Amino acid sequence: MSNPILIDPLKFAREGRVLTGKLPVSTLDERVHSDLSDTSGLVEYTLEGFRDGSSRLSLRLQVKASVAVSCQRCLEVMPFEVNTDSVVTLFTRQEKLDEACELDETLDAILAPEELDVVAMIEDEIIMGLPLSPKHDECGSEALTRAKADKPNPFAVLATLKISKS
Repeated sequence: MSNPILIDPLKFAREGRVLTGKLPVSTLDERVHSDLSDTSGLVEYTLEGFRDGSSRLSLRLQVKASVAVSCQRCLEVMPFEVNTDSVVTLFTRQEKLDEACELDETLDAILAPEELDVVAMIEDEIIMGLPLSPKHDECGSEALTRAKADKPNPFAVLATLKISKS
């Protein structure tokens, strides 16, 4: 279970604060670990509070993580680099949030809570940054070759039927 880093998001953004750090992947929550082949690796993050072009309070989160995932072709462990850069616009009223989202469908916005867990945001970014089905560009694994060789050809039965009818 990860240890939370709690901030007041409105105050953080209003004051233009910056928070940087590193976290071992092993300290993240199980919801991240379940998508990985092991818990080795390191996450680097930067959270920056600012006002966007429309003077709205916003948070920018940049996450870089070196993680290990399983290739879905050969099932071998493969390294994967997560590199995300996202901006969340903060609102204090639902009506303003709805109006802003109607005007800009690409806007990532939330109602600002009193406390926001930075580690949970980092975990969300990692999960969203992982491929749905990770695969090596080319699997040269012996395991893949062996798996193909061990598997009987499903059409071999048809060949025996053809021979017996002749």
